[in-house]
Amino acid sequence: MGRYIIRRLLQMVPVFIGTTLLIFLMVYALGDPVAALFGDRAPDPATAAQIRHDLHLDEPLWKQYLLYMRGIFTGDFGTSFNGQPVTELMGSAFPITIRLTVVAIIVEAVFGIALGVVSGLRRRGWVDTTVLILTLIVVAVPTFVTGYLLQLLLGVKWGVAPATVSVDAPFNELIVPGIVVAAVSLAYVTRLTRTTVAENARADYVRTAVAKGLPRHRVITRHLLRNSLIPVVTFLGTDIGALMGGALVTERIFNIHGVGFQLYQGILRQNSPTVVGFVTILVIVFLIANLLVDLLYAVLDPRIRYA
Repeated sequence: MGRYIIRRLLQMVPVFIGTTLLIFLMVYALGDPVAALFGDRAPDPATAAQIRHDLHLDEPLWKQYLLYMRGIFTGDFGTSFNGQPVTELMGSAFPITIRLTVVAIIVEAVFGIALGVVSGLRRRGWVDTTVLILTLIVVAVPTFVTGYLLQLLLGVKWGVAPATVSVDAPFNELIVPGIVVAAVSLAYVTRLTRTTVAENARADYVRTAVAKGLPRHRVITRHLLRNSLIPVVTFLGTDIGALMGGALVTERIFNIHGVGFQLYQGILRQNSPTVVGFVTILVIVFLIANLLVDLLYAVLDPRIRYA
């Protein structure tokens, strides 16, 4: 196991370098951050030259990337164009988005797996048909429609939840936004769990466990569910990074100043240091999540061993 972890960590290094290099080139090579900083006004040439020098934009692109990577390893992600360090923006945005992601993951994992197991064990029944129809509707409805509808019903008309989230964004105010963020992923988890449970329910090891007289709940939890959850865990692991970076619409609807909001502001204002810094952290989250998913395989299926 130890050698496998070391090998996986070494494999993550070129992936991290290649991904950050691609992001850096896309942001800095396809536009002029200094011109974007001044908007419609033409900047004074001397002032623009000084800003480019301060931001190292007058250096070759490869040298800019090396300077940026050196800053990452020293904890310096640069300064946004409004003069605020990017790390301060991260310090205020990531805790909020992490809380929102935790709520979303709990919702989609608990309810998605539960509905998928019930549907898979009662395949072709009315429960299975109902679950399939509901998940299809959830996937078909855009996120902004779901968000505005729940905001209108739960926050404005019925008053059971806040219509917008406060600056501190406590967990109780993130329940409804978390449901909105998790809705589509919940549908996919439900359908994926339903498919794997229905397939494994006909496997030989399940029939053997039933023939031995094991209780039904033990057959489901100890044998059927553990093998069926491997593709589901894979989806949930990769979905963590997607939820953290893809909650832009939901954060806009509920006025949540998280990662999605900061990325939107950075792209809108062509604030290159902010965009590159936040996306770099999201890349690290993706890589760590994938590593943890690989390690969970051995826990779910004892037949999986790492050399």
